[in-house]
Amino acid sequence: MAHDTFVRILGGRHAAQIIEPRDYLATIARGLVIDRYRRHAIEQAYKQTLAERPEVHVISEEDRAIIIETLVAVDKALATLGERARRIFMLSQIEGLTYQQIADQLQVSLTTVKKHMIRALTECSLIVASL
Repeated sequence: MAHDTFVRILGGRHAAQIIEPRDYLATIARGLVIDRYRRHAIEQAYKQTLAERPEVHVISEEDRAIIIETLVAVDKALATLGERARRIFMLSQIEGLTYQQIADQLQVSLTTVKKHMIRALTECSLIVASL
């Protein structure tokens, strides 16, 4: 954790201009703890989902690591979206609702649903493409 914190500090653009180093260090460490917790939660959810599925074929550890890394990246991308866009994306991709069903459920226009889905899918595709 300490190593990751200092790597982030040294990688920062303004490391030499830090006014309150202790506060800055604490903020970075807190962010790393949150990132680590999110990654662990996503990894556990993925493993639980795999355990509940009938075993058709075994996924290699390398593929599993890539899948988890991709899920973490998509989670970060979704975290940058507003609550409505994130909710619309989840209803579409996780719940399997159509755009019209989402519009009816959230009481928004079909155009709003499409706009938020385009934004969410664009963010996710940019993140996945960078992996």
